[in-house]
Amino acid sequence: MLPDRSFFNRLAEAAKAETLPRFRSGISVTNKLSSGFDPVTEGDRAAETAIRALIEAHFPEHGILGEEHGDIGLDREHVWVIDPIDGTRAFISGVPVWGTLIGLQKNGRAVAGMIEQPFTGERYFGDENGSTYSGPEGERRLQVRDCDALSNAILFTTSPHLFVGEEMAKYREIESQVRLFRYGCDCYAYALLAAGHVDLVIENSLKPYDVGGIIPVIEGAGGIMTTWDGRRPENGGSIIAAGSRAVYEEAIAILQR
Repeated sequence: MLPDRSFFNRLAEAAKAETLPRFRSGISVTNKLSSGFDPVTEGDRAAETAIRALIEAHFPEHGILGEEHGDIGLDREHVWVIDPIDGTRAFISGVPVWGTLIGLQKNGRAVAGMIEQPFTGERYFGDENGSTYSGPEGERRLQVRDCDALSNAILFTTSPHLFVGEEMAKYREIESQVRLFRYGCDCYAYALLAAGHVDLVIENSLKPYDVGGIIPVIEGAGGIMTTWDGRRPENGGSIIAAGSRAVYEEAIAILQR
């Protein structure tokens, strides 16, 4: 029997107990890069440890792909994909657009996932039955917005500075055509897309754990999420997510030139 939303909630609660008390607390930050800046905090490590402990206790036959504590059993039928704090830069800056991403794959395809934002008390969950929201606004099913054209779309990306060369040129062309663009929301941008508030998210250089928990939420809400070359997004890379087919087709035509 596969885990349902209630088990994802247990995982999210375990992570929340480690992340939320450390948010805006002035905790120490470790840089994972010798050149550049790739931050990790004790909150990242503790939250992933808590999630993994529950998975290993209840589903020991499942594999785990995690950002902070390595991978086990990636060749197994079911594999959990964990990003304990997606948006660590936002986390250490006190901005509540980071989140805990928990995904489950079956034979390499994302089948269930959750975006948890404990500071705002919001959870976005998706599986084969669709996507749901629970939080301060109550509970409801999620549905993407049916935006009719790129010119009417709201676009998000974490930072345009992450694009270089041809990728930068393609991103800027799309940005120049949308109605509104905003930066800096990390995984929360995808939650907003699933909820029908924005229409397009374009990013690059993503890892599998950056997308594993997001894919089912987007797809369950009726959205589209692929790589820039139109492939399945489970392995990360350069990613596009859109609420409507019309916006997706216009944007990906530019990305594939």
